[in-house]
Amino acid sequence: MPQSGAWSGNPQGGVSAPDPILIPDAATRFKRTAARLARLADGHPMVGWLLFLSNISQAQHEAAQTIEPSLPDADLIAKLSGAGMPPLAADGHSRDPVWLDGLHSLVARFSAASGMPEELAAVVADLDDCSDDELEAMADRFLGASVPPEEAGQALFIAAALQVYFTKLAAGLTPDQLNLLPERGLCPCCGSTPVSGLVTASGKSPGVRYLYCSLCSTAWNYVRAVCISCGQSGNVSVRGIEEESEAIQAETCDDCHTYSKAFYLAKDGEIDPYADDLASLGLDLMIADAGWARHAPNPLLLG
Repeated sequence: MPQSGAWSGNPQGGVSAPDPILIPDAATRFKRTAARLARLADGHPMVGWLLFLSNISQAQHEAAQTIEPSLPDADLIAKLSGAGMPPLAADGHSRDPVWLDGLHSLVARFSAASGMPEELAAVVADLDDCSDDELEAMADRFLGASVPPEEAGQALFIAAALQVYFTKLAAGLTPDQLNLLPERGLCPCCGSTPVSGLVTASGKSPGVRYLYCSLCSTAWNYVRAVCISCGQSGNVSVRGIEEESEAIQAETCDDCHTYSKAFYLAKDGEIDPYADDLASLGLDLMIADAGWARHAPNPLLLG
């Protein structure tokens, strides 16, 4: 769960009006997700997979402590944000090559591991053998949503490294440097889609929903019971699995036939918007079988 110091402008404390934008804390974001995934893995039917993702998140945490990407000029950030554009747009941002250092750190953690499944070992070996130009091209394909099927395994590591890079960039901003976008379902920092929504429980803004960016970890306020995909509210419903936690729900829209995840801190104060999304694939499967499509994929599910 977002705790004090986890995001600037934390939704759990302060005065009455909700902060429109929450800046990520790169020192805690991935460490918290790794710990939550490890806890959720205990007794989970996908225990091995969740532990692998916990290991990925821990590697992300370690990489985040070693890279310091350069932010664009403050005047350019102000100009883009003032024009209703994300200043670190994922599909237009000129990446600092330092992101590759984070990727190499991630891959090295798994290169040194023993007993990896053969398929995973092959992916790691392939990434080890790639030139920086090839890795940059893979990053462009991931950010352009054009990953070929044969590159799905590599894309997981590319996505993880880009999450570290963009989270570090976002952490260097302040909330007043960003504005909510005209298309409210997209991240005001990098323009990416959210991975899930978190509904606050107490303090400054109880009952307020924040969407959490799938790439840069920025969070922003979004009205509840309004579809993230189409912005309509007339045919939005909340659905869950009866035998599962009431803290995890899917918000479905019958106008555009999409859904998004909604997590409720009042029901489970330990929820992490990234870990709990990955651990609740059963809900995704149930909702998909009933005819709704997820509003956007989780980047770490491409592999």
